[in-house]
Amino acid sequence: MSPKKQRRLAFVIALLLAGAGAAALVVFALRDNVLFFYSPTELADAGIAAGQNIRIGGLVESGSVVRQDGLSVSFVVTDCLNSIAVEYSGVLPDLFREGQGVIAIGAPDGQGGFEAREVLARHDENYIPPEVAAAIEHVAECGETGTLAGTL
Repeated sequence: MSPKKQRRLAFVIALLLAGAGAAALVVFALRDNVLFFYSPTELADAGIAAGQNIRIGGLVESGSVVRQDGLSVSFVVTDCLNSIAVEYSGVLPDLFREGQGVIAIGAPDGQGGFEAREVLARHDENYIPPEVAAAIEHVAECGETGTLAGTL
């Protein structure tokens, strides 16, 4: 092999190694910032460690919202098959209501509940986020007829 081809091959190999290294650094840097989405049923089956940041989504169970002292509130999120108790301290979105869709960002508390640091409510009655729709599409009805349609 001529010296010119050897240099070209070495350059290509170095370029590939640099690209792989850059990709590895990006994946390493983002792994703690990626939030996976779970329905209450998927969360029950997944065995997520306490303190691991995730998103859960579903419907706020009717009659489950309990406002405590200050800004603390607890409520239950359901996907019609399983439910999870959520604790949140902060101002809830204006569109937060029982029977409506919600996404909570936070971590499991290790005792079967969920400690939310952020709560998102639906913003358009005709919009359902794809991952939430997929999580609840297998359920034909939840509570009252039609509560799933256009709730998130």
